Amino acid sequence: MNTKYPFDPSIKHHIIIALGLALWIFVFLYFTEPLDVNEFGDKEKLIYLPIYGGIGAFLYSLVLPFQYWLYKKEKFVWKRSSEVLLLAIFITISIAILRFFYLHFIVEWHPNAYDFWYHLKAIMLPAILTILPIVIIGRYAFGKYKDKKLEEQKIEIKGEGHYESLRLQLNDLISIQSSDNYIEVFYSSGNVLKKTLIRNKLFVVEKSFPELLRTHRSFIVNPFHFQSWKTEKSKHYLELSFQIEVPVSKTYLAHVKSQLNFTTA
Repeated sequence: MNTKYPFDPSIKHHIIIALGLALWIFVFLYFTEPLDVNEFGDKEKLIYLPIYGGIGAFLYSLVLPFQYWLYKKEKFVWKRSSEVLLLAIFITISIAILRFFYLHFIVEWHPNAYDFWYHLKAIMLPAILTILPIVIIGRYAFGKYKDKKLEEQKIEIKGEGHYESLRLQLNDLISIQSSDNYIEVFYSSGNVLKKTLIRNKLFVVEKSFPELLRTHRSFIVNPFHFQSWKTEKSKHYLELSFQIEVPVSKTYLAHVKSQLNFTTA
């Protein structure tokens, strides 16, 4: 349950899921005519059935704030348990609101209204089980698409050995430090700072990835992670994410300043 699950945090894509859900509910009700829908005329169907679709989209949108709170709480890692919890909350909220909608708008609190358990078993659960696969498939498909796009955007820092390499997102890379015949690669993984030792030369990596910035004969950095300048005893440093400090030598000082002013403008 704690394994990573495909997830796309894009609000635009979740709006698409909500609209797709609304369309699916409308089409399903229009053509299958469950319950009393067959009593509607064609014009009445076009008036009332989109309302049910809108309710479905509204129910899905209600869980999105909790989704982003949970995503942030889990340090921007979406797990299978997170997905199960979110779907459980979606079902719970749907049952509560559908029950209120039925009592308030459909029967207007009539004493002969369906009791809760019959309403749940005969109407609400079948309705939820009809729309739930659309939600699951839509969320999973967007999550897999995002994972695929991220995989295509990964860079690979290769070592001189046959099996030495590190694949990661460019924006996860923070800095690289030369260490004898090796390089130490500092990068983030799920808001955790990690370090990998690879047998290679710093100038080889610098040549392979022009997006990186040389600050010192022993350091190159990713400007994306620049936080602030620091000067101490006439020596210059860059403070990067995770409070990593990297020296800036006089040889590269002017170039580093010009590049960072450009990227942070």
